[in-house]
This record gives sequence, C-alpha cells and structure tokens, in this order.
Amino acid sequence: MWTFPERLEGRFVRLEPLALAHAPLFLAAYEEEVYRYMSYRPEPSLEGMERHLRALLEEPGRVNWLIRLGEEAAGRISVIAPAPEHGRLELGTLIFRPFWGSPANLEAKLLLMAHAFEVLGAERVQFKVDARNLRSQRALEKLGAVREGVLRRHRRVGQEWRDDVFYSVLKEEWPGVRERIWARLASF
Repeated sequence: MWTFPERLEGRFVRLEPLALAHAPLFLAAYEEEVYRYMSYRPEPSLEGMERHLRALLEEPGRVNWLIRLGEEAAGRISVIAPAPEHGRLELGTLIFRPFWGSPANLEAKLLLMAHAFEVLGAERVQFKVDARNLRSQRALEKLGAVREGVLRRHRRVGQEWRDDVFYSVLKEEWPGVRERIWARLASF
C-alpha cells in the first residue's frame, strides 16, 4: 500500500490536507472559467462547495491537499486512483484563477511527482485533461509530460460526453522533467 505525506512543503507552496472547512475558500475563489472543464462543477454556494469537497474526500483511494502559495489558498491537488500493483497514479489539480501562471501548480506537481518516483518507486504518473482544455494541455507539455492520446467519449459530464487527453511522465523521464521544473521555478 502506498502512503502519502499529510503535508509537503516546497520553496513557494505548502500542501496541507484538504478539509470541508476549506469550502469558504473555494467559494470565495469561485469563477465559472476555473470549473469549465472539470468533471464535476459545484454550485457556487457554500453548500455546493461543501458537497464538492465531500465528494473528493470520500472518493476511495483519493488523497487531497489544499495548495497554499504563501498564506493564500491557491487551489487543490489530488492523487487519484493510485494503483501500486501497477506502479501508477494520477494527479489532478484545480488552480484558482488569480494563481494561473504562478509557481503554485508547477511546484505542487513537483512535490507529488518527487514523492511518487523517489519515495514510492512509481513507474508512471499520469494526467487526464478535457480535450477542450487547451490551457491545461499546454501547461502539461511545458512541464515535460508526454501526450499519449485521446480517449473519445471517455466520460459523461452532465448531459454531454467528454473526450479525455492522457499525458504521462515515466520513471526514466522523471530526472529530465524534474530538472526542467527546477529551471522554471528558478525564474520566479
């Protein structure tokens, strides 16, 4: 069984356990654009955010953190469906709009990928993005993740079908990706 630290800290960000008590932070940062391509779009109310966070916290196998950039809540990051028997896990992030382009997303991913490859011995870290979300796809490509392909009509979101684009970083690619991330973080 893989375990994940309760807290992780880098130069810019701190990851702390996500909790229902963070719902007001998510509500205060709510913008439709941030949730446009997410599989679950919460109602912009305190109750809606609490339902959203509760669903994340109750999903079997999922581990969730709040991302803090300094003292500000910048979003969340999750390990989704870890499969130690296959050496695989998926990362999912949501970054509040004021923090787009900041080191929040980049360093949060760095912290969890370092744990996956260097502590757990993972073979693969994968990412799944709505095919219409070109911004997130560009961010993953800048990170150094490899685009693997599109699963068409992979999931139903509301009344529409979603095509998912898969990206990954393999353990042998990790040293180069890590160096690339460090170089990018040095520019902040």
